[in-house]
Amino acid sequence: MIKLNFNKADGLIPVIVQDYKTLKVLMLAYMNEESFALTNETKIAHYWSRSRKSLWKKGETSGNLQEVKELIIDCDEDTILLKVNQVGSVACHTGHESCFYRNLEDGKLKENSKVLVDPEKLYSK
Repeated sequence: MIKLNFNKADGLIPVIVQDYKTLKVLMLAYMNEESFALTNETKIAHYWSRSRKSLWKKGETSGNLQEVKELIIDCDEDTILLKVNQVGSVACHTGHESCFYRNLEDGKLKENSKVLVDPEKLYSK
């Protein structure tokens, strides 16, 4: 079994999440050892929520699951690249396809995509 280098301060490792077909970066999240093991075992993305301080199965509330197609470890074994099939149209809690929906232009943030799903409806279940 691989020995990942989880951050010694908080026990987390960053995870870059990418659509396996389009290669679009969907989000950045974090895993601890438990969420990594669950993801590897179930092939459904599980993360550690730093704000809630709890395990988080992506899509558990919204229905926008992430099916793991490929799990790639970087050279230092301290970052994960997860290539996923995004079930549902959005990865971001704001209702955008990707969490990276804004560009910095002339010192201001400008949206580069539209909201696809009303976040109120996503999380009212």
